[in-house]
Amino acid sequence: MEATLAELPLSDGSVLRYSLAEAMASSGIPAISFAAISRFEIAVARAYGVTAVGELTKVTTRSLFQAASVSKPVTATGALALVRRGKLDLDNNVNDRLKSWQVPDNEFTAKEKVTLRRLMSHTAGLSVHGFPGYAIGAQRPTVQQILDGSPPANTAPVRVVFEPGSRQEYSGGGITVEQLMMSDVTGKAFENLMRDTVLQPMGMRDSTFAQPLPDGIALRTTAGTLFDGTIVPGRSHIYPEMAAAGLWTTPTDLARFAIQTARARLGQADVVLDVTMMEQMFQKVPNGDMLGFFSDPKNPGVFTHNGGNAGFRSLLIMNSVTGNGITVMTNADGGWGLMELLSHRIGTLSGWTHDFGGPARAVWLVAITNGANMALSHFEAVRSTAQESDLNEAGRILLAKGRTDEAIKLYRRNVEVYPTSGNVYDSLAWAYEVAGDKAQATSNYRLSLGHNPANENALERLKALE
Repeated sequence: MEATLAELPLSDGSVLRYSLAEAMASSGIPAISFAAISRFEIAVARAYGVTAVGELTKVTTRSLFQAASVSKPVTATGALALVRRGKLDLDNNVNDRLKSWQVPDNEFTAKEKVTLRRLMSHTAGLSVHGFPGYAIGAQRPTVQQILDGSPPANTAPVRVVFEPGSRQEYSGGGITVEQLMMSDVTGKAFENLMRDTVLQPMGMRDSTFAQPLPDGIALRTTAGTLFDGTIVPGRSHIYPEMAAAGLWTTPTDLARFAIQTARARLGQADVVLDVTMMEQMFQKVPNGDMLGFFSDPKNPGVFTHNGGNAGFRSLLIMNSVTGNGITVMTNADGGWGLMELLSHRIGTLSGWTHDFGGPARAVWLVAITNGANMALSHFEAVRSTAQESDLNEAGRILLAKGRTDEAIKLYRRNVEVYPTSGNVYDSLAWAYEVAGDKAQATSNYRLSLGHNPANENALERLKALE
């Protein structure tokens, strides 16, 4: 795998081959670490690269990365453990359990209430998608201040913005309500509660929700890398929104968590949750999905989650039917594509019966190394399974590298292929704005609004351009 990470077809029938080292160097990713799972056992764990841009210290399989939103299914396991003990319930109003703060009622809660089941499945109707974190040394808010959006919180108030249970809308704010409720009913600090309830019982010896980290643990962390290739100031952000984004861990520990979860689902383990509680976790809720995880319609038995904090990306995929899976972590904002390539390659080499959505695609990698024309050739070769995000992501990377004309070329092709998507016009408009072409930028923002009148970014940019 190290020698041949990807074999990427071109429209003329030729193939571009990349090693793992070439892909990491080209995309500016200092480190990547993974654990591959086969038949409910960790088959192999590897780590490549260095702890930070410009450093010489090599990562190991025990180097720590921020799990970001992969914190959420780990938190869900802790919440369900409290349900099992009778400390929490799934379907009653969370305000019945909250002691230090209450979800404000409004017209949306007149008939339906916010419940723990809805919090964990993102169907509670709550706002605030995610959190940017806080710089080292910056004043940090309490959880209550975060939920009310009061200083020094850097996000809006968490409020009910549509009727609970009516649809699914991802909400890190809702998971932060879950965090507070877990602490309220137990009287324990969240990081200690999760250590005692989930991390230690599941053998996750290199994991912690502590924010900020104790000095001894901090020495084993990797440093986050921003899209522009610089290190996150202070090496990483602090996330008092621990349940939603605060877990520091390793792919090996996440693999242990995934295996225990899969075995418990099959009734083969009862470390934290028994099979009855697992039935609750994996039963899809009305208008939503699982509790803590997401399913994959193309791959029966799969439960998954990914995550992104400032400078970090993470991925967990596990199949409770086959016992195969993978966990991958990087310390780079630009790590998504490499994680997908690595997962695809390991799955292929291991003979998994997993639908990855067609042959390996990496338009972004070809664009970086061989330019826009070659990237378009690769896109055409895999077009039957491609997505609009392929060209969009490649264009974003080229823009970040100052290769604006090439980015525009990719975005223009995306508009041709996906002419009804407001998002592709928005991206093309931004590229023209970067290039200083106000007329084309204005025209494409308007086209974007024609397909998506709710595009707030396009509205804001048009005001700025007028």
